Amino acid sequence: MKIAGLASNRGRNLRHIADVAPGGAELSVVLTNREQAPVLEAATERRIPTEVVEREEGESRASHERRILDRLADYDFDLVCLDGYMRVLTDEFLDAAPTTLNVHPSLLPAFPGMDAHEQVLDAGVRTTGCTVHVVTEEIDDGPIVTQEPVPVYGDDDADSLKDRVLHDAEFTAYPRAVRWFAEGRVTVEREGGEDGDADGDGPVGEVTGVTVEGDAGGDFPERRFASEERADTLRYGENPHQDAALYADDGCEEASVVGADQLNPGAKGMGYNNYNDADAALNLVKEFEEPAAAVIKHTNPAGCATSDTLADAYDRALRTDAKSAFGGIVALNRECDADTATAVADSFKEVVVAPGYTDSALDVLREKGNLRVLDVGPLGEGVDRFSERFTEKPVVGGRLVQERDFQSPTVADLEIVTEREPTDEQLETMLFAWKTLKHVKSNGILFATGTETVGVGMGQVSRVDAVTLAAMKAEKDAEGKSAEGAVMASDAFFPFPDAVEEAAEAGIEAVIQPGGSVNDEDVIAAADEHDMAMAFTGSRCFRHD
Repeated sequence: MKIAGLASNRGRNLRHIADVAPGGAELSVVLTNREQAPVLEAATERRIPTEVVEREEGESRASHERRILDRLADYDFDLVCLDGYMRVLTDEFLDAAPTTLNVHPSLLPAFPGMDAHEQVLDAGVRTTGCTVHVVTEEIDDGPIVTQEPVPVYGDDDADSLKDRVLHDAEFTAYPRAVRWFAEGRVTVEREGGEDGDADGDGPVGEVTGVTVEGDAGGDFPERRFASEERADTLRYGENPHQDAALYADDGCEEASVVGADQLNPGAKGMGYNNYNDADAALNLVKEFEEPAAAVIKHTNPAGCATSDTLADAYDRALRTDAKSAFGGIVALNRECDADTATAVADSFKEVVVAPGYTDSALDVLREKGNLRVLDVGPLGEGVDRFSERFTEKPVVGGRLVQERDFQSPTVADLEIVTEREPTDEQLETMLFAWKTLKHVKSNGILFATGTETVGVGMGQVSRVDAVTLAAMKAEKDAEGKSAEGAVMASDAFFPFPDAVEEAAEAGIEAVIQPGGSVNDEDVIAAADEHDMAMAFTGSRCFRHD
């Protein structure tokens, strides 16, 4: 896709398009009607040919445009892009040139014309943006290709609004429109036919509309807009030298730490790490219908357990690694009672998260002046606990969006691949371990007995090292627990038998893993050699955040 750019001043959108080359599009020429236009120097720096065609005194628009077309005739281009070109083009130009686009700094049809930002402020609207449209002889009235919104703040003036619309809206929408044309996805509808490829022969007929192939919604729509309100300005980010804030999605119906009430008024406010860890802890205990407790450190489980009572579940979770639990986050999936509160308050914790607290539990927890006590409200039942289907992660220049990992295999879903069959108790432990392992940073290995963790190896670049770490934690830090006779869960397949051999040395008797390695036969043979039971889930549960 070749572009002829027309600008009367700085041409910042043209410069941006030249720099990002959307869809591989490139500017073949930049033309201006002002001898001193700054866009000329910017184009020269980018080695883009330039032309100056000033309108002579008394010259008609038609004559001036014919000279422009004559000058452009030496260049190959498929699309004309205007950027602050301060002349209204005639039908003669538009009929002779390929499809011509312009970007206007408002959400048309609202606020057309010269002073769009002033119009926006005078009208008192709270959202503005930009519009990329096909140019017609009518000012700011051509069919819309795409738009991009931005908020209007109470302290905005015309300059601040102009800057935000340029950088947050125009720099997004204009390249998007160009990319769509470059990909051949835009059909410009005209009287008497269509112009779908901007082939440079000159369109015929008045423009009546625009359609974009694939501009659809669904789970992963072509375009998405996120509107969130700042809920809090945090003391700092992950580290004290980083500023941070919390934004809330008011449409979220799932129990979350973002909307949780803090019930210990004497404690400090939640920080960035507190929210991050508390979110991880709450998501883990939501996995279980039985009373469950989890202790989280740096978004990883230091321990997790289910039991008949909440206090016993917390005790079993804590004894996995009480040393690492110091300064950690506790999450509970039942109303916190006095017994559980007393156990939680027995050592230093940063945050406790639960769907409610008894009065006696609050009396205990409030004695800890720096303990943040969060009430997230009812968790719901079963799948209702997870009403938010997607999760996302910002990356520089964009955002990754994916479905949350809702997999919850049953015994019937497991494929037993070894000569030894797992016992019913081992099968129950496998399922508990798998649910917990989903919340361990990859490469992740988890040892468990019954429905409690024994040792966790997380965040290793080698899977066998994760096994070694889990075994070391079980032996060194677990209180009253042992890897002897435990079940091992792995979040991805074992590429070699070495991890199974390492686990056997630690005393592991059963394994749950995805399977799917080219060396599965060797791994299964190693399990058989050590008289282990092994089950495949058929799917992995990586967690990289």
